[in-house]
Amino acid sequence: MAKRGGFPGGGMPGNMNNLMKQAQRMQRQMEENQKELEAATYTAKAGGGAVEVSVTGKKEVTKVSLSQEVVDPDDVEMLEDLVMAATNEALRMAEEASADAMSKMTGGLGMGMGGGLPF
Repeated sequence: MAKRGGFPGGGMPGNMNNLMKQAQRMQRQMEENQKELEAATYTAKAGGGAVEVSVTGKKEVTKVSLSQEVVDPDDVEMLEDLVMAATNEALRMAEEASADAMSKMTGGLGMGMGGGLPF
């Protein structure tokens, strides 16, 4: 008489164990990548290099550098626009690096599992 239910041959528990190990490895790798991203610095320039802004992977501004020729008391609006443009570009670079790292981590998620989950 055939048994109902359970996992014939005991195959599933071994697969579950492998999946858990793979998930733990991936989690450690994601934590390491996150630390590296947060420690990285992203620098962008605007106005032909007249304004330079650096941010960390934590999206904190760490440096703003202005050329003397861009500091015009009669045109503060232009300086504000250049600082904003450089800051936004540096933040975009940090976000892109983070997205790339996540994509590399999750891109192979189905690998080694027969192309995905069996349901």
